[in-house]
Amino acid sequence: MTATTALRSVAPVSPALPVDSPTHEEKRAGRRRRVRNPLTPIVKYLRRAPRESLATLGRTALLAAAIGKCIVSGLLRLDLQWAELVDQMWRLLKVTALPALLMAVPIGAEISVQVGGIMNQVGANSLAGAASGLGVVGQGAPMATGLLMAGAAASAIASDLGARSIREEIEAMRVMGVDPVERLIVPRFLAMIFIAPLLCIVIIAAGVVAGLAISANINDVVPGSFWMSFGAFATPTDLMFSVFKALTFAAIVVLIASLRGLDAKGGPRGVANAVNASVVLSVFCIFVSNLLISQLQTMFFPAALA
Repeated sequence: MTATTALRSVAPVSPALPVDSPTHEEKRAGRRRRVRNPLTPIVKYLRRAPRESLATLGRTALLAAAIGKCIVSGLLRLDLQWAELVDQMWRLLKVTALPALLMAVPIGAEISVQVGGIMNQVGANSLAGAASGLGVVGQGAPMATGLLMAGAAASAIASDLGARSIREEIEAMRVMGVDPVERLIVPRFLAMIFIAPLLCIVIIAAGVVAGLAISANINDVVPGSFWMSFGAFATPTDLMFSVFKALTFAAIVVLIASLRGLDAKGGPRGVANAVNASVVLSVFCIFVSNLLISQLQTMFFPAALA
């Protein structure tokens, strides 16, 4: 036996360190920690959503106040950006004019076809113009204008401002002392306000003409009786409320699209999310505001039946 073997044989062997095994209570606590409550995300969302909604409403109100302040100060100083305003009007008209005509014709034709069938059954063909007046002027034209602006104009505004935000152009403008609201948002806001009544009137004209063509050629309605019933039921008040709805929808679309564009973060994905959110929120707010304005019109300016 060598010396090394002898030393190994006589060397004391250290006892193994005791390992504390978890108790039954600790095991149960660990299992409770591992099991996730399925209601936790819902509870967190219900707690977070109202705060975020109120914060968004507050930022929207501040943005609206800033836009109004910039417009008033620009008119008083006579330094509104007219060139940028005309450019934005032309850009928005390019993306909304042709779709407005394409949307107006089916709206007028559908109202004439649907209502014309019922009127033929009851023998009231002379009221075809009233249906076009109440349907197209009262509801169809302003809603088509709002949805068109929400789909085409809101996406254009949100994508433009969102691309500037992710490239940090907005922050660079603030650093240089340039107000992005005055420079970027006010021209778009005024351009949308200016073209909204134009789009609404174009849709009304195209929709009524399409309804007249369907009524005269398919339902055998005399054009004179069509225009007589149209004038008896569609009053200038309906036209005023229709234009007012279009102006309200335009302001809502610009505010939502501008706010989402300025808040865009996270690269191209953030811009896409901003465009998606601006379109969805604009459509929802347009439907809600249309319901409220229509209710106010019915309460204070009821339809006069001839």
